[in-house]
Amino acid sequence: MLIKGRGISRGVGKGMLLVSPAPVSFLSGVDPDTGCIVEKGHPLEGTSIAGKVLAFPYGKGSTVGSYVLYALSRNGHAPAAIINAEAETIIATGAIISTIPMIDRIEIPLSRLKNDTPVTVNGDTGELEYDGSLTG
Repeated sequence: MLIKGRGISRGVGKGMLLVSPAPVSFLSGVDPDTGCIVEKGHPLEGTSIAGKVLAFPYGKGSTVGSYVLYALSRNGHAPAAIINAEAETIIATGAIISTIPMIDRIEIPLSRLKNDTPVTVNGDTGELEYDGSLTG
């Protein structure tokens, strides 16, 4: 199934989908040395984002979060791609400087996407290739 959205950061990323119902803060919320979400109480606390296609509503926190995304990329623990409901500057900048493909504003709510579904994000065209069934 091809789901249209808006391209934010160029490139193509493939991987298993990891969906967060909550925003993500990369500054102090994600460990750049391991790629694990460490924010206390976050729905994905303890989960690695490395090599996954990470879908979350939007980013939160300091502008330093862009550099944490860059550190994740340099350390080999970055997500394969990012999908946001609505991109904001911190995450978009981090994705661009880290060459992580990113899209937002897809045609369906993120809550309809299922974890562990193989997907392809095309940041050039703004499209999500979704190889599974939707929830709801």
